Amino acid sequence: MVKNTTRHLILGTAGHIDHGKSRLVEALTGINPDRLKEEKERGITIDLGFANLTYPDGLVIGIVDVPGHEKLIKNMLAGVGGIDMVLLVVDAEEGIMPQTKEHVYICDLLGIREGIVAITKIDLVDDEWLALIMEDVREFLSSTSLKDAEIIGVSAVTGENISLLKEKIKECADKIEPKPHDGPFRLPIDRVFTMRGFGTIVTGTAISGTLSIDEQVEILPDGLKSKVRGLHAYGRDIKKAYAGQRVAINLQGIKKEEIKRGDVVVKPSIFKPTYRVDGVVNLINGAPLVKSGTLVHFHTATLETTARIVFYGEKELKAGGRALCQLRFKYPVVVTSLDRFIIRRFSPLETIGGGEVLDPWPEKIRANDKLLYLKLLEAGTIKE
Repeated sequence: MVKNTTRHLILGTAGHIDHGKSRLVEALTGINPDRLKEEKERGITIDLGFANLTYPDGLVIGIVDVPGHEKLIKNMLAGVGGIDMVLLVVDAEEGIMPQTKEHVYICDLLGIREGIVAITKIDLVDDEWLALIMEDVREFLSSTSLKDAEIIGVSAVTGENISLLKEKIKECADKIEPKPHDGPFRLPIDRVFTMRGFGTIVTGTAISGTLSIDEQVEILPDGLKSKVRGLHAYGRDIKKAYAGQRVAINLQGIKKEEIKRGDVVVKPSIFKPTYRVDGVVNLINGAPLVKSGTLVHFHTATLETTARIVFYGEKELKAGGRALCQLRFKYPVVVTSLDRFIIRRFSPLETIGGGEVLDPWPEKIRANDKLLYLKLLEAGTIKE
């Protein structure tokens, strides 16, 4: 059996609208990630875009380009759920803007520790102004998970430092542990479409495991059964998909209308949907007071749904606070232990916190016993 020696990682862009994320991705890869007609006409990214970088040593980095507009945060969240590293893009003229901050907070909450900062459009500013912008960015990031990220000035127009940025992305990627190939296959769906002669195709980032042509799969939470007709990754047909790849799966006997973004492709009888999960949640600094029982928007991987958050041992949680909690859903979700999530308030619609799943199928036990059990889970003292 031939062993797969190619390493696969996913990089996600982050940054404010019009700061040059998509143009920078095109300069790096030669691929325009904007795929929708409206995106190309308006010059802005509306939904997720995709590209890839391949290095001589076999490293393949899939790139997920996310929208920067505040009204499109839910699309951004669908893209960053499975990434290994982030490319934070900041306009050299404008500097840090509101969505720069929110995107960084989201990366922080999702536990993304590796990344690079690209200051774009440096051909439009002088050296003194660029130095000021870089210092502002460095100061802002000093209290975040990206505090050690390198900051590089680039121009997608002149090509200045694009090759250097590619090198730095490679250096950053070399520090990251690849996703496990030996776990159960799981791919949260971010796109569903049909192609004449092929039928229904879904795409997403494989979070764990492997998948081969002709294998049986299940689409959760609805439990639809299907068979893999074909696999495609980075512009070519493949026989086997690995964790860490951006993958397109051609599904047999499934209609496009039966599947949606947020559904998950898995191998049968391994994962099961749940209506409640126990976890730990952190509120960001500046977040409003959240009372136990509050309804929130819940985002994990490519899924967006609503949940009622109930705190254990707390009636309310203040900005910067941390609490053990239960999230209760109207519709079933597919998660597993250690999955990260983001919560957003309803009005105004903004990111207020995030956390980690501790128990995806919690049992009903006494409150004091539950607190002890979750604290032990959080500390890693016991395993499910």
